[in-house]
Amino acid sequence: MKRLFWSFLILILLCSSCITNKDLVYLQNNDGTLGNESLQIQSISKPYRVEINDILSINVKALDNELTAIFNPVQRGNTGSSGGGLYFSGFTVDLHGNIEFPILGEINVLGFTVEEIEAKVKEELLKQYFKETAEIFVTVKLAGLKYTTIGEVATGVHILYQDRVNIIEALANAGDISTTGDRSDVLIIRQYPNGQKIHHINLLDISAMQSPYYFIEPNDIIMVKPLKRKALGAGQTAVQTFTTLASIFSVLVSTFFLAKNL
Repeated sequence: MKRLFWSFLILILLCSSCITNKDLVYLQNNDGTLGNESLQIQSISKPYRVEINDILSINVKALDNELTAIFNPVQRGNTGSSGGGLYFSGFTVDLHGNIEFPILGEINVLGFTVEEIEAKVKEELLKQYFKETAEIFVTVKLAGLKYTTIGEVATGVHILYQDRVNIIEALANAGDISTTGDRSDVLIIRQYPNGQKIHHINLLDISAMQSPYYFIEPNDIIMVKPLKRKALGAGQTAVQTFTTLASIFSVLVSTFFLAKNL
């Protein structure tokens, strides 16, 4: 009877401690199956509004390139994938939400989209420097989408040169969540004008694609917690879990017989 009890207990622990496909597969339906290929889900993506410490790349063009040279400083420093060049030649949003632009002086950009900043810079250039006949063209871009990953994922600061990046792409770029990472409750620490807020997203559920946090924003911190199974020291697979439990059982049996013989 005791042997049956121990066997039953080990079987329960073995089944409950293993990391299954349901813990690992992204964007599942409610029944645990993969999302329907024909299912159309409207993703929520709001235009990004510039925050303090963002770096902007602003380029001004006109019929006469000599007139625009002062507005387009030559990049200095490292211009590789790290984006170091734009750190020196780009326009950093200061604590008051302003950038210091040649000739025009301070321009407030806090809370504006890049399209709104383009219109604002063009308006000021026409008002203070150019004539309508100059046919100026202004482009504004963020100096890369920078984000940080910590926890059960490769820890580091990453930069992607894209206008839109969803959290799946961001995690894939960082090397993906480890087997022991909790995909059901990924934390996103996001910067706002009045401070930072923590948001949650369940990447195992296909409805995550409709979350307002599915698309990341510059300076987001993506935090992945470990599964409780890892905290308990259980194995990632059935074999690992069985080996761990067998070792514990062996120690308990040895301790029992040693105590009995004393």
